[in-house]
Amino acid sequence: MFDHVNIKVAGFGGQGVMMFGQLIAYSAAYEELFGLWFPSYGPETRGGTANCSVIVSKKQINSPVFQSANHLIAFNLPSLQKFHDKMKDGGLILYNSSLIKDQVTSDKAICIGIPINDIATDLGSIQVSNIVMMGAYLELTNLFVESTIEKVLIKYLGEKKAHMLDINMEALRKGREYVLEAGVTYA
Repeated sequence: MFDHVNIKVAGFGGQGVMMFGQLIAYSAAYEELFGLWFPSYGPETRGGTANCSVIVSKKQINSPVFQSANHLIAFNLPSLQKFHDKMKDGGLILYNSSLIKDQVTSDKAICIGIPINDIATDLGSIQVSNIVMMGAYLELTNLFVESTIEKVLIKYLGEKKAHMLDINMEALRKGREYVLEAGVTYA
């Protein structure tokens, strides 16, 4: 188990980067941990660069800013390039191998590619690629118990987006399954 985790989530606007970060922070609160989500946007929202910092800790969080991450979730190549070298030793770089075709390596982190766009497209909606990544991330890190993210996702989508619940739950499951079937490990 962890005491404190710095997570950087980055991609193009519209890829669900902010939702991913919020779900992690809300899940931390749900499990009675400290969770902090700090967004950062590029000049445009949809299509521009977006990233967020998320901190999950067993202790009070004193600052929303960190210099290096334990985990990097990169939804596209520019995001990977921007944050790749800002990792702590023993970290995890999880990247979208649907868009980042070359094998990623790091001296400081384990690098694992997940074809989230391909999996989401097979499910029928590219919009759930971030949730595929969430499933893979949580399977690799065991950051929260499985039911926590499901409960948080139900609340996050609410009545307005209840029609998206089934496909999001399936995307979460497919992300977990991909990691298990690929036999990759981190935690």
